[in-house]
Amino acid sequence: MMTQGREQELENFIFKRMGESEIIGLSLATIEDGKVTYKRGMGFRNFEQGTSVTPRTTFCVGSVNKSVTALAMMQLVERDLIGLDDPIDRHVFFKARPMGEPILVRHLLSHSSGLASLGYAEATLGAVTDTYDTWFPISSPRDLLIFMNGAEEWALARPGERHAYLNEGYILLGSMIESVSGQEYTAYVKDNILNPLKMERSTFLEEDVKRDPDVATPYVTNEEGVKVATRYPYGQMLADGGLMSNAEDMARFASMMLNGGELDGARLARAETIRTMMEPKVRTVEEPLPGTGHHAYGYGMRIKEEFMGGNLVYHSGSVFGSSGYMGLLPHEGVGIVILANGGYFLEDMGEYALALLTGRDPMEAPYLRRTTALDALAGTYRTFRATSDYKVERSGGLLNLTMSFGRRTYTVPLVPVDLEEEPKVFRMYGVESTTPVEFVKRGGDAYLVFDRNLAKRVGGD
Repeated sequence: MMTQGREQELENFIFKRMGESEIIGLSLATIEDGKVTYKRGMGFRNFEQGTSVTPRTTFCVGSVNKSVTALAMMQLVERDLIGLDDPIDRHVFFKARPMGEPILVRHLLSHSSGLASLGYAEATLGAVTDTYDTWFPISSPRDLLIFMNGAEEWALARPGERHAYLNEGYILLGSMIESVSGQEYTAYVKDNILNPLKMERSTFLEEDVKRDPDVATPYVTNEEGVKVATRYPYGQMLADGGLMSNAEDMARFASMMLNGGELDGARLARAETIRTMMEPKVRTVEEPLPGTGHHAYGYGMRIKEEFMGGNLVYHSGSVFGSSGYMGLLPHEGVGIVILANGGYFLEDMGEYALALLTGRDPMEAPYLRRTTALDALAGTYRTFRATSDYKVERSGGLLNLTMSFGRRTYTVPLVPVDLEEEPKVFRMYGVESTTPVEFVKRGGDAYLVFDRNLAKRVGGD
């Protein structure tokens, strides 16, 4: 069990990350041995009104919803109402055949349909939050089918051969749930997942949310860097990311998954079905760096292999104004749910918490270890007699080196080669050659070394 000291360590880390990322509000709950052992709200559910987030505050969970949709589909598979090897056009009017081959139900569940991402979600969320110019009148699966006309011409591979995340595929799965069950998607999920789990304040419907007094206001950042209140995508996203929920309710869903499909006497699926959802079905196209494991996708679940002695099974999501994360370590029986009112990636907080829940050093998590090493190198570096300054900043998994020559300023990416040992080694890529870049320590000082240049670190980022 996570001790009080580790709870404080987690709170300190999350509070720091909220400040760095300007997260307005956040809610989380941890699960150990099938029970919620810690829950907390931080920050504002509405900044203008000064109201606080609680563990019961409602957010949109985004693509964490895909785990719910996948479970709904697997329930119908258990009942022999649909088969994983069924061609999807048996249940929904979508005739695309990427590279001449049929898309099966299992391909949509694992994002291996062969189709490229078509961008419906990005365009829809951009229109909802007034951050994109492109908009399509997609209010139902029927509208989506019109949008998807010609999609097979954008095939990346044959079905089953390659992972390519496809939001549109989960809308099609939602439509199949309706055609097979005879219920609307929202009604089926409520009757067969939300109600049995007593997720009493989880819903897809705007009218339900309007009656809820504890709802987070979604926020986006405008071009001036100002946080602006926006709205949730009610009715425009459902099976792929429209669920409105809270940390307490989502912790019940996570507990059910860790318990093999059962919670408090309610069995939603067989243990074998849950294991199937959590098993890698297709590896993603990312190649693992040294010290990290492969990434894969199951059915409605992402997977990081070789994570702290097992597989990390998780899903994240964002609808620009709200984001969510659910992370599970089935081999340890622990999990976490995090929700926030902003389009932020929450994986680092989730992995930090999971490490603490298992009694490990969070720096054992490759993502945290690498980003910490990169952040430690950021700053201003100055040459002999202050003749030149170099600015180093982290950008994702890279560093950017900014330097000036006369009135011209250049920014060059530095690609990590070795972050585990000293010195830290990077590569700078030119048109015809690459240049090694090193960050070295000398007598307590840090230096940047590349080409003919030696510069001493004189300031943080």
